[in-house]
Amino acid sequence: MSGTVKNIIFVGFMGTGKTTLGRLLAERLQWPFIDCDEKIVQKAGMSIADYFAMHGEAAFRDLETEVIREVLSGRMQVVSTGGGSVLRESNRALMKNGGLVIALTADKDTILQRVRHDSGRPLLQGDAEARVGKLLKEREGAYDFADISINTAQRSMEQAIQRILESLEAGKPE
Repeated sequence: MSGTVKNIIFVGFMGTGKTTLGRLLAERLQWPFIDCDEKIVQKAGMSIADYFAMHGEAAFRDLETEVIREVLSGRMQVVSTGGGSVLRESNRALMKNGGLVIALTADKDTILQRVRHDSGRPLLQGDAEARVGKLLKEREGAYDFADISINTAQRSMEQAIQRILESLEAGKPE
């Protein structure tokens, strides 16, 4: 398995389970788990919300690309990316070259239930329901480049892990 897949990279909208599923899968594979948002916080020396407020979204996206490039130079890792990281073509190319890309999806209501009270998400400031709806519409199709897509609202985390492991054992994405 480790010879065929360089890394496993999770993409998806906020609240779809990238970090939760990533940690569980990493534990199962006995690979390190890397959360790109955590790496960004370390590199910036401040929270993502503070970085956004201080430097703006464009500067944040530049830092995000730098972190993705650094992280994906490694091997045999489970990587969780930020929800908007796929907005840049260069990031999508880095991910496709960096390993097996798995898109996690969920319906709007499930996402809202999961993120509604998370004040650390700068793109959700204000009316969370309106913002999630707008962002989902803007990002429609943005995750379609992934090798595998899993709806986490319709599967348990264990079912999602099983689907990923079966894909890895088969030697090809679904």
